[in-house]
Parts: sequence; structure tokens; C-alpha cells
Amino acid sequence: MPRPALFPCGQVTPWTTRRDFLRRSALGFGALALTAIADQHTWGHQSSPLAAKTPHFRPRAKRVILLFMEGGPSHVDLIDYKPELFRRHGQRLAPELMPKRWREGKGENPEEFGPLMATPVQFAQRGQSGLWISNAIPHIAQHADQLCIINSMVCDSPEHGTAVQQFHTGVLVPRPSMGAWIVYGLGTENQNLPGFVVISPPAGSTVNCGSDFLPAIYQATILRDADKPNGEKIRYLTDPALPGELRRHQLELLQAINRSHAERSGHDPLLESLIGSFELAFRMQQIAPQVLDLSRETAETLALYGIGQGETDAFGRQCLLARRLAEAGVRFIQITSKGWDHHGAMFRSLKASCAKVDKPIAGLLTDLRRRGLLEDTLVIWSGEFGRTPLAQGVKGKKEIRFDELGRGHNSYGWSLWLAGGGVRGGMCYGKTDDFGFQAVDQPVHIHDLHATILYLLGLDHERLTFRHAGRDFRLTDVYGRVIHDIIA
Repeated sequence: MPRPALFPCGQVTPWTTRRDFLRRSALGFGALALTAIADQHTWGHQSSPLAAKTPHFRPRAKRVILLFMEGGPSHVDLIDYKPELFRRHGQRLAPELMPKRWREGKGENPEEFGPLMATPVQFAQRGQSGLWISNAIPHIAQHADQLCIINSMVCDSPEHGTAVQQFHTGVLVPRPSMGAWIVYGLGTENQNLPGFVVISPPAGSTVNCGSDFLPAIYQATILRDADKPNGEKIRYLTDPALPGELRRHQLELLQAINRSHAERSGHDPLLESLIGSFELAFRMQQIAPQVLDLSRETAETLALYGIGQGETDAFGRQCLLARRLAEAGVRFIQITSKGWDHHGAMFRSLKASCAKVDKPIAGLLTDLRRRGLLEDTLVIWSGEFGRTPLAQGVKGKKEIRFDELGRGHNSYGWSLWLAGGGVRGGMCYGKTDDFGFQAVDQPVHIHDLHATILYLLGLDHERLTFRHAGRDFRLTDVYGRVIHDIIA
């Protein structure tokens, strides 16, 4: 007979465990029940890595909805009002007023850039707080008193790929994504749904939505075409050719083989995560289709999000799905709007991008608030960086026509906003220079943003660690400070 294996605590594995007995008898139905029971236990006494865990301290927020504007929206045209940019439109900016890293060549080709370019959109003070917000986003502007605008964001790369990666993972090399870290730290509130869902993922989703060295169970479940009326929901979740009872028998057989292999192989996190994902997929078969079914919503709610209204339909579906997933207990939801890389015909392109998302985002904020969800849901609106105040695309042109030009990448000072989830509404934090080129007061690095997000969720960013390759890793690497001034 083989020798019994030792547990880490030194106890001897019994010849037949209760789990083995249940799995091998009654066609394995007991094993599924045991798994469900185990999922309900606290983190220290259960086997499911997705079970809800106790945060480090009292959280302000329970969940996150990330609205990611891929490509880099222009902060100086939306939420960073710069009167000096209007006054000095068409003038050349002195080199000493440009960011040092820009002058050192850590940016795009300077020959592509010309004079300062004012925005043709108008700004106005909104709400009781008087926040300056562009009329390019009039619906979002109506929620000014719920918005906390950070006007002094900085990141380390002016290139899309690495900047998107740093926004999601904290660093410029592959690491677990923010959503994976949060679900690793907190689990999920609904054991029948994944803890991390990404709708219409950004480029590089393997890295930006992945778990890297964290167990694979924490990576995102991706809904690629859920913004289409008849689009894909969750791929391979069900097989319409097989009845439910047969699918259950199929899963039980597969899981029995997997567990037998796992017992022979010893501790293998990848295999254990795979087994857990199969069990989660089985549980999702009953719940997920209901959550993702927008036909259950009223006509008034669909109209609120702009669904069925042309340019707002696709992003409206994403926003409404995000609300339904948040309401169902999903911990981290990301939705993406693409096409914000406006290097040419800036203002026509910006207007089109804003028109697609403005009403749906405002509808999401309204819906969350009236359902009592905004108070403990942290909503984040951001791109990977901002845009330059200088016109781009002038190289080789004898005559400058501003309506044909765009703006370049700006990682030196840009803006995002937060709402709900314990942040102070109706406020601006930090500022850029007179032209919106670089952060000059209270700069906020990506590490600081991540530390603050974790803090709002009740997690200490210095304590949320995972041992890998001989050292403890964390989302904020060895940096990060919590921005207490924006917390209510």
C-alpha cells in the first residue's frame, strides 16, 4: 500500500476522506453538494479561492466598475479647464515650459508637434460644486456633484501598450491585473458568478485582464461581444445539444479524472484552478444567463442607458450589464470604449467618441444611485494617459489647419474621475500647469491610484501580497500612497 501523504501541519491524510467517499458514491452528487457547502465557509476554513474574505479594515466600497477609455482621452478638452490654452492658441510653447521627460525625447517625435491648440468645445461650471466640465459630455456633467476629478495623474510610459499595462497591473512588465488582485484579496459575493468580469476587453487582454502568477481562478471572465443585441455572452458555458442532466454527469466524470490526477501530482495551483473553474462554470449555467439577459429590464431603463438609440446602443449595453453584474455580487467589472487615440481630426473624433459613452455613463450613475448601489460601488473613468496641449500632425504642412490636427500622447499630467464608493463628490484634486502638459501640484502616480482603490475596498496595499519567485509581490510594487484627501 502507498504511504499516506503528510499535510503541511504534520497530520496524516486519512485513507478515505469524506470528499473521496462522496465523490465515489451516488454518482458524485454528494461531491457537488460538498463543494457548495465549502464555498460558504470563511477564507481560513474553506477550499474555494473565490469565497468572500474579510478585508483588512472597514471598506467604503464593496465592488468596482472600471470604465476604460482605451487610447487616451484628452483631459484638456473634457475635465481639465485651461483658460490660458484659449488665450495662447496658435502660439509656440517655450521648451522650458515642456515636461523634462518630453525634452529628453521620452515621447513622440517632436517634429510632429506645432503650437498650442485650444479646444473648440466650451466649458462651464456644473452643479452646486461648480466643477468645470466640457459641454462635450453634457450628460456626465449633470453628475458633477458625485464626481471626484483627479487632474494630476502621471504614469511612466507614453506608449499605449505599456501604459495600458501599467494602468491595469501597476508595472510595465506582465503582472496580475488590478481586478485579479482585488478578487484574490476579497473573493466574490456570489459563488455562482466569477469575481472578475471584463466586457469588450482592451488590447492585450491576456495580460491586462489576466492573473499572471496568481492562481488562474482570479483571471477575468471575458464577454467579447456582449455589447451586441445577439452577441456572445459567455463562451462555451452551455452546450445546447446536451440536456442539463447529461452535462452534470459529464462534469462529474471530468472532475473525478482531474482530482485523481491532482492527487497523484501533488500540489499544482494551475490544475487546482482549472478544477475550480469547471465547478464554477457548472454553477454559472443557471445564474449567468439570467444576469446577462437585458430583456428583463424595463423600457424606461433601456432608454436611460441609450440602448436602441443608435450610437449609444453598444456602450449602453455594456453599462447596463455592468450594473446587473454589480447588483448580482460580481466584485470587479470592467467595460471598455475603444478609439480614443485622436492623433488627427481631433475634435470630430472626440465628439464622436464622447457621443457614444456620455449618455450610457450618466445612465449608469443614475441607475446605481437610485438603486442604492452607488454608495458602495466605486466607479472609475479613465484612459491610460491624456493628450498634449500641442497640435500634432504639422510635419510637412505649409499651412496649419487646426481642424485637421490632433493631440499626442501625454503621460506627464492627465485626468480621470471617480464616483461613489466612499470618495468625495464635487471636488478636484491636484492640477497640471497652465496648459495641461504636466502635473505640478499633488501628482498622483498609478501606484497611488491603486493604493487608494484598495484602501476604499478595505485592503492595505502593503499587506495584500503574494509570494512568488522568492519574494512577496503586490499590486503597488514597492510604492504607493493612499490619497486620503479624496476620501469622504
